[in-house]
Amino acid sequence: MTKVRSLNSNLPFTRRTVLKGAGAAAATVAMPWVANAQANTIKIGFVSPMTGPLGLFGETDNFSLAKIKALLAKGLQVGGKTYQVEILARHAQSNPNKAAELAGDLILNQKVHFMVPASTTDINNPTADQCELYGVPSMSSSSPWQAFVMPRGGAGKAFDWTYHMFWGLEDVLATYVALWKSVETNKKIGLLFPRNADGETWGNNDYGLPPAVKKAGFAATSPSMFQPLTNDFSAQISDFKKNECDLVGGISYVPDLKTFITQCKQQNYRPKVVTVAAALLFPSGIEAMGELGDGMSTEVWWTPSFPFKSSLTGELSRDIANAWGKETGKQWTQPLGYSHALWEVVLDALKRSADPLDRTANRDALKATNLDTLVGKISFANGPHPNICKTAIFGGQWVKGQKFPYDLKIVDTTVSPIIEPEAKMQLIRWS
Repeated sequence: MTKVRSLNSNLPFTRRTVLKGAGAAAATVAMPWVANAQANTIKIGFVSPMTGPLGLFGETDNFSLAKIKALLAKGLQVGGKTYQVEILARHAQSNPNKAAELAGDLILNQKVHFMVPASTTDINNPTADQCELYGVPSMSSSSPWQAFVMPRGGAGKAFDWTYHMFWGLEDVLATYVALWKSVETNKKIGLLFPRNADGETWGNNDYGLPPAVKKAGFAATSPSMFQPLTNDFSAQISDFKKNECDLVGGISYVPDLKTFITQCKQQNYRPKVVTVAAALLFPSGIEAMGELGDGMSTEVWWTPSFPFKSSLTGELSRDIANAWGKETGKQWTQPLGYSHALWEVVLDALKRSADPLDRTANRDALKATNLDTLVGKISFANGPHPNICKTAIFGGQWVKGQKFPYDLKIVDTTVSPIIEPEAKMQLIRWS
């Protein structure tokens, strides 16, 4: 049988396939309800780091997606009309280039009406850049707002299409400083940053960790940035030992922090406090450290103790954490609250949209958001940047647990005093 090629693909098709496709098109004309259903379907693109080094940030996404799809099984009511909702989920494999590629396909080929980059700078930014380029409303979270705004050229100007909800570096830095001031140390701190977008943001000498700790009265040692997945932290450890740093602060992912801490012990460097973003957020991350994880500290951006309700289900954070534990058998993890709250914001915007099949109308509705969610009130009216809504943050410390190996206890609520601390910060006890 003679083969022909699609104009849009390198894949071969037979004449029978082409005729079959033509027949399907004719059937659609003959059955107008099919075309009508397609015309009344809202398409949402969802890009998540469910696999790869950032996979822990996307661990709860499938759980939340399943709940949202169940809620949307009978469609979404908008202006007295029922629309079907199709969520096109894509795994970016923790790769910024892959995220951009997937976002471009969702926008140009799948014609999505709304985009949801789930979390992390490496997924949020390239996806949002594609949305900004092609005019698609985007809602993201789970990276400091400066990491979303500054690398994308947003300083001093508003984005047209892309919005974000999370705390800022000023909040996490204030939280870290409060943690460090609550214990007895020599106030000398070693700063640990990877050579990537997060490290460049956190290590920025204008708005990052270095100027904040110096302003707070700490002596800072900031050696060269490390290459992610390095197997040698000797240079950083040598600098920290030389400068007698009682504290270590910065950002890292689990494999790198485990290597660093292991080599600290091997090289007889025992800091009294280790406060690191990203790597210490998750139960599985701290468990990977083994006994070395006991007493480490980090920021906390969601906990079952949050006092807010879901606008979609009326559930409290504790209810959603319990449902997660019952279904998965796993300990609660911080992205769980945001993977739910993102959908609260997106669906609220679509419900208020003048036309949920129109990208501009959806963008305008998103911009006007004023919603109480599982992570607090979301509004872009008074943010530090026109496209930003700030959310709560606490200081937490990992301690030996009862049901699970470690529990994350809230030890500081200086920045967001909406709950009471659960414990006091303690120095690390090296074995």
